[in-house]
Amino acid sequence: MSPNFKVEFCSVDSDEGVKLHTRIFKPRNVGDDENLVIVLVHPFSLLGGCQALLKGIASELACKGYTAVTFDTRGAGKSTGRATLTGFSEVKDVIAVCRWLSQNIDAHRILLVGSSAGAPIAGSAVDQVEQVVGYVSLGYPFGLMASILFGRHHKAILSSPKPKLFVMGTQDGFTSVNQLKKKLKSAVGRTETHLIEGVSHFQMEGPDYDSQVTDIICNFISSM
Repeated sequence: MSPNFKVEFCSVDSDEGVKLHTRIFKPRNVGDDENLVIVLVHPFSLLGGCQALLKGIASELACKGYTAVTFDTRGAGKSTGRATLTGFSEVKDVIAVCRWLSQNIDAHRILLVGSSAGAPIAGSAVDQVEQVVGYVSLGYPFGLMASILFGRHHKAILSSPKPKLFVMGTQDGFTSVNQLKKKLKSAVGRTETHLIEGVSHFQMEGPDYDSQVTDIICNFISSM
């Protein structure tokens, strides 16, 4: 274990009785923004997505002084329940974790970060949790094929007045740069993009880009 942070394991119960296996990455030296907790939502569980994919980013955020939280949505990893095809039940999981954090570790301000399919799921939770103050998408699947599953999530995040950052590789196979720009034209409030040149969707999910993505998230936090 890194000497810069410690990891605590806990189980969060959703309103439906689903037990969500959760990890809290706590920095040993808390940064200036000690009231901010970063909750990360993993990629599509039906394709093998789980919180382990976000361990690298969570660890680096903790090393930079932020409390970061990962968890397995229903049916993924050690969490109970069954995964869904469109992710709407998983939105309830995000809300449950955020509320648990606000009640148990005084998370007064939460930044939601969603990766791949976790981006639309997290986006649908943003305005349902008072403590959420901002949102970061890592590879939001806005493309036509992905929208068959996740299209009904789009409106929630695009209409949210909370600050939003969309991070994407320019070679993302699920969403083209033009599709991203077209979608974000209808977004309200502060909406930013950060394109990583020449990187594909699954490359950005890999550990080679954890440090770069962490820095992008930290810069967004500083600008908030």
